[in-house]
Amino acid sequence: MGEKTTFEIIYDIIYQIPEGKVATYGQIAALAGNKRWARVVGYALHAVPHGSDIPWHRVVKKNGEVFGGAESSGGMYQTELLAGEGVRFIDGYVDMEHYQWKKVLF
Repeated sequence: MGEKTTFEIIYDIIYQIPEGKVATYGQIAALAGNKRWARVVGYALHAVPHGSDIPWHRVVKKNGEVFGGAESSGGMYQTELLAGEGVRFIDGYVDMEHYQWKKVLF
């Protein structure tokens, strides 16, 4: 087998986010090797195959905003999935102080 693609590396990191925690696009980008890849993380999430078990809903903006905003249909679905895992929101944003994944780079 060859080297993993950028998207595969990003998906591998997203799989590591524990239930009940979230990570930011920038955080995933940094863990994938380039802190400037936040937009690439977004592209990778957009390309997640329908029916995949990748926990895409655990990735949020750095301010805790969900995909498309809390009022969008995608945002409402993501909010529902996160709330089902025990993640709490403050005024429509994930409480990042309590629910951000604290993965450390070595």
